[in-house]
Amino acid sequence: MSERGGAAHVVTTRRTYKGRVYETHLLRRSYRDGDRVRNETLGNLSHLPAAVIDLVRRALRGETFVPVSARLEVLASRSHGHVQAVRRAMQRLGIEALIGSRPSPQRDRILALIAARVLAPHTKLATTRWWHTSTLAEEFGVGAADADDLYAAMDWLLERQPLIERKLSVRHLGEGSLALYDLSSSYFEGTHCPLGRIGYSRDGKKNKLQVNYGLLTTRQGCPISVSVYAGNTSDSKTLMPQVRKLKESFGLERVVLVGDRGMISHKAIGELKDIDGLAWITALKSGQIRALLEAGTLQLGLFDERNLFEFSDPKYPGERLIACRNPQLAKLRAHKRQALLQATRLELDKIRDRVARGALEGTAAIGVKLGRLLDKYKVGKHFELTITDSAVKYQIREPQVAAEAALDGLYVIRTGLPKKQMSAPDAVRGYKALTQVERAFRSLKTVDLKIRPIHHRLESRVRAHIFLCMLSYYVEWHMLEAWRPLLFTDEDQAAKLKRDPVAPARRSTRALEKAHTRITDDGTPAQSLRTLIAELATLVRNTCRTPGDLAHPATFDLLTTPTDLQRRALTLLDQIAV
Repeated sequence: MSERGGAAHVVTTRRTYKGRVYETHLLRRSYRDGDRVRNETLGNLSHLPAAVIDLVRRALRGETFVPVSARLEVLASRSHGHVQAVRRAMQRLGIEALIGSRPSPQRDRILALIAARVLAPHTKLATTRWWHTSTLAEEFGVGAADADDLYAAMDWLLERQPLIERKLSVRHLGEGSLALYDLSSSYFEGTHCPLGRIGYSRDGKKNKLQVNYGLLTTRQGCPISVSVYAGNTSDSKTLMPQVRKLKESFGLERVVLVGDRGMISHKAIGELKDIDGLAWITALKSGQIRALLEAGTLQLGLFDERNLFEFSDPKYPGERLIACRNPQLAKLRAHKRQALLQATRLELDKIRDRVARGALEGTAAIGVKLGRLLDKYKVGKHFELTITDSAVKYQIREPQVAAEAALDGLYVIRTGLPKKQMSAPDAVRGYKALTQVERAFRSLKTVDLKIRPIHHRLESRVRAHIFLCMLSYYVEWHMLEAWRPLLFTDEDQAAKLKRDPVAPARRSTRALEKAHTRITDDGTPAQSLRTLIAELATLVRNTCRTPGDLAHPATFDLLTTPTDLQRRALTLLDQIAV
C-alpha cells in the first residue's frame, strides 16, 4: 500500500501473537532519495476508530467530503410506522370492501377516521389537525378534508350500518354460533342531544346525561354490531331488538345468545322460548338462587366433592340449571363484606357519640346523616337502627348476613340448550365468555379508543360516532390477536376451552413468565398496545431534496431503517385472515 511521488498513505500491518491478531495502522510518506524510494512514518493511527482511519485513507486517495446538509436537505419528517401497521391490518381485513364496494371520498374519509381512532383518538376537528403530523392523511388521501367533510362522511356511514353489520355477521357468525351481548353507557358533554337521558351510569357520572349502547360480539369478543339507545333504557328492553337482528337481519336460523342475569330476565326467557332456532345462556339472580336453597332443590352438600353439578326445578320447565361454587371467590366476598360492615360500624359509632354529646339533634337531621352513611358502604340492609331525638342505637342483623354469606361464591347458570348440544362445563364457559364484551367496553371507553365523552349533539352523529368506534375496535381486536407474541397477553387461547370453568381464571405458565420477566420468547421487551404503537411511530418518512438554485428541485421520500421489533410487528400483521 504505497503511493510514489511524496504522497502520504496509510499502511496496515497484521501480526499474530498467542492466538490473537493485532493490527497497526501507520501514516507514512513515500519520497525519492536519488534512485531509491524511501518511506517516512508520520504517525501511528492505530488508536483511532476504524471509521476515522477509513476516512483518512479515502481522503489521501483524493475523495472529497462535504457536510450532509450540503448534499441532502430534509424538508419534512412524519411518523409513519404506526400508520403503516394499521393500514396493513385494514387491508388484510378488507375494510375498504366492507365499508363500500366503490371508491369514494366518503369511504376514504371513514377509513382515515377508523385508523386515526386506533392510533390517536381525538374529536373530529382535532383529528384533522393531528393526522398531518403523520403520514395518515397522505396514505388515505384525505389531506384536504376538514371537520365538515368528516361529519358528512359519518352521515354516509350511518346509512350503510345495516349492510356493514350484515357483512360482518356473514364473516364471523355461522349457524349455531354463540353471540355475546351486553349493554354499557357513556356520558355527554352538552345538553342538546335527544338521546341524552339521566340513567344508571356505568361511568360513575351521577346526574349527567348519557347514552346507552349494546354490543354484539362473537364468542371470542370480535365485534359484529352495535345499537344505540336513550340513556335511560333498561337492559332487558334492548334484548328483543338484538334477537330480531340475529334472526331477521343476519338471517341466522340457529344461534345461541349469551347475556347476563339482568339482560336475559325470567320474563324475556318466556318470549325467547317461542322463537325457533334461538337458544340462550344466562344466570339466575341471587333472589332466585336463595329460593332454590330454601326449597331444598339446590343442596350445598353436593359441592363437597365437586365445584359444578347440574339439576332441575319445576319452576324452570325445560331448562337446565348448572350450579357452580368458587371457594376463592367466596372468601373474597366474605372478607369484603366484613370490611364494609366494620367500616359502617365505626362511622355509626361516631354519629352515635355526636348525638350523645348533643352535637347532632333531631330525628330528621340524624336520619339524613345516617342515610348518607348507609348509602356510602351499601350494607345498610344488614343494620337495624333505632333513632330518637337524643340517641342512636344499632345492631347487625346476623341471620340476614348469614343468609347472604351462604351465597358467596355461588352462581347458577341457566340455559335451554340440550345436553347433546352443549355440556354443562361448556355452558359455564359460554356464560363466562361475557368477559370478552367487558374487555371490548374497556377498550372502547377508556383504554384505547376513548368513545367518551361524546361531543356530538345530533342523534344521527352520536349513532355514527359509536358505530365508527366499533369499527375501530374491530381493527384493533385483530391487531391485538396478531400481536400476542409481542404483548403481555396470553398466547395460549385454546387452553381456555379445556380449563376448569369454575376455578379462577389462570394465565398459562408462559404468560406468567412473560409478565414476570417482561421479556418475550425472542428476548425483546414485552409491550402493551400503546407502547408498541409508539415504537412503530418512530419509523419515520423523511421528505428530502438536494439543495441548489434549481427552480423546481426534485424531492424524494426516505424511510428510516426499521428495527427488528418494528419489522416483526409489521410481519405478524400479515397473518390476519378473515
